[in-house]
Amino acid sequence: MSGTVVAPALPAIRQAFEGQANVELMSRMVLTLPAIFVVISAPIAGALADRYGRKRLLLVSILLYAAAGLAGGVSQSLLGILVSRAFFGLAVGAVMTVGTALVGDNFEGEARSRFFGLQQAFTQIGGVIFVVGGGFLADLDWRAPFLIYGLALPIAVAVMTVLREPARAQRAATFSGGIEGDQNWPLLAVLCLTAFLANALFYTVPTQLSFYLKDLGYPSARTVGILIGIFNLVAAIAALSYGRVRNRASTVEVFAGAFSLMAAGAVALSFAYSFAGLVASLAVMGCGLGMMMPNIMASALQIAQLRLRARVTGMTTASMFFGHFMSPILSQPLIGQVGYDGLYRAVGIFYAALAVIALGIVIASMRSQQKMG
Repeated sequence: MSGTVVAPALPAIRQAFEGQANVELMSRMVLTLPAIFVVISAPIAGALADRYGRKRLLLVSILLYAAAGLAGGVSQSLLGILVSRAFFGLAVGAVMTVGTALVGDNFEGEARSRFFGLQQAFTQIGGVIFVVGGGFLADLDWRAPFLIYGLALPIAVAVMTVLREPARAQRAATFSGGIEGDQNWPLLAVLCLTAFLANALFYTVPTQLSFYLKDLGYPSARTVGILIGIFNLVAAIAALSYGRVRNRASTVEVFAGAFSLMAAGAVALSFAYSFAGLVASLAVMGCGLGMMMPNIMASALQIAQLRLRARVTGMTTASMFFGHFMSPILSQPLIGQVGYDGLYRAVGIFYAALAVIALGIVIASMRSQQKMG
């Protein structure tokens, strides 16, 4: 819900505070500002969760999520809305970090992969439901979409009554590593860089697609909504099969396949001029996204030492959201040089490069195993 809920209300928010200095920039920051505060809070939340436990921090974060989200709807100034969105971002970073750590605490092996697939599927379905719901409510009043954040309150009740957290002593007893220095920090750095690049590239779809479609002669917001809805729906369907795919392939092999699909879809999008071509290219990208996103978090848990699990997931979450934040900043100058079609061709080339690197790692690993055999 973090961004999709208020996205349809941005034009009305801009109009409500028309005449205020920097209203164009500040109204857009209502959507983008939380991302940078996720980057700040996620690593800190990870360290706190590893030191003091998960459940209480998760509960406090969900309550902050609800309070800060609802506050945006009652703020009397655009600055007040932005302050509430900053606190909202802090809450989002903590919720995602602690939630992912709890997945690692409660699931192992194939069950964990299935859970991540389900999680990504519901994320994409939520992207459809909440952007539509936010749009309907924004037509009534620009403050109304903020009410949806109140749905976090029954989730807080569920956390208190249903969610279980393995005791710290139990986690320590099953810890198979040695000292903290055993954590493979260079490998984590590579994963964080991969998460940043993959998300910065993918986020060109929600941030730039509507402008590209307008250039192609599809100015209708309804058309944009349908196409992004197809993108999210296909990603959800693909994510449901992540557990089965992961059971047959390594994380690097899944990355190679996902990046290849993202590359093919992005290049096809840059040449698509018909509605059918747009649907097909976004569907291919959706398949890649449905594999890529759960694989990022599964990889983080796979390489994390148990006692550092939340810190590792926090750093990975921060990298993903930093990619979201930087995506329009990095892509806008490129659009000025080569246009929107050139942007998506460049996105395809970058994804292809990531796929080649992943494939190279797979081949090198296979050769190494053959030599050992």
